[in-house]
Amino acid sequence: MNASSPDPKAAQSELGDLLRYWRDMRGVSQLDLSLEAGVSQRQISFIESGRSVPGRDTLLTLAQTLDVPLRERNALLLAAGYAPVYSEAPWNAQEMHGVIAALERVVRQHEPFPAIVMDRHWNVLMTNDAAPRFFDCFIDMASRKSPRNMLHLIFDPQGMRPFVADWDTVSRSLLQRVYRESIGHVVDAGTRRLLDELLAYPDVPRDWKTHHAPSAVPTMPVIPIGLVSGDVVLRYFSMVTTVGAPQNVSAQEIRLECMFPADDETEARHRQLLAGQSERC
Repeated sequence: MNASSPDPKAAQSELGDLLRYWRDMRGVSQLDLSLEAGVSQRQISFIESGRSVPGRDTLLTLAQTLDVPLRERNALLLAAGYAPVYSEAPWNAQEMHGVIAALERVVRQHEPFPAIVMDRHWNVLMTNDAAPRFFDCFIDMASRKSPRNMLHLIFDPQGMRPFVADWDTVSRSLLQRVYRESIGHVVDAGTRRLLDELLAYPDVPRDWKTHHAPSAVPTMPVIPIGLVSGDVVLRYFSMVTTVGAPQNVSAQEIRLECMFPADDETEARHRQLLAGQSERC
């Protein structure tokens, strides 16, 4: 066989490994997958062993049943010898026009509180006017290179880190969010790299995966992030929005995070900060 020609057996083996990987990730047996997807257990066994390649519709049914993210469904299709069916166009491509228009509307209406659109690795894609103005009250945002990453902004000692109250609790909750909110609940290579970079910063708890019971009965329904402004601690919580029923990779991976004041005192102080921001906070 020509060395440059694809090896069908190697491709079948890759497909089998990928399908087994996703089945193991979901904790699903071949029998359970068979019953849920309506595909015989024998056929699933043959796919995983590299003895057969399923039809495209069958493969997509298995991927849907296993809740495989769209980007990884394309990888399954390629491994089986099929063309990808889910567009991987950039987030701001023309086909995303309707979604982008909706995001722009939401971030604009969230003024005067920060609203930030990010990709799956927390890189900032879009903000409202309030977001950079708010962070400029603490640091010089113009000195931070683009593209900006929200987690690096928080963890960096040259960024927001010196202003974060209750650092141990906040850093733990943010690192756990990276895991919890990863697309398809799967930590990909980019997410692992991001975690490694964050853990390289000083004073990051190494046992962040360990659950720490609160020392007192929680008085709030969420863990707020506290930011020290003068002699006041401003407390915010976030609401995260994703696109419903996405049909391309960018639509699935995009997230909108809106920051809200956690109490009336924070809201009043926040409005004062942004009102006086032009005079330098």
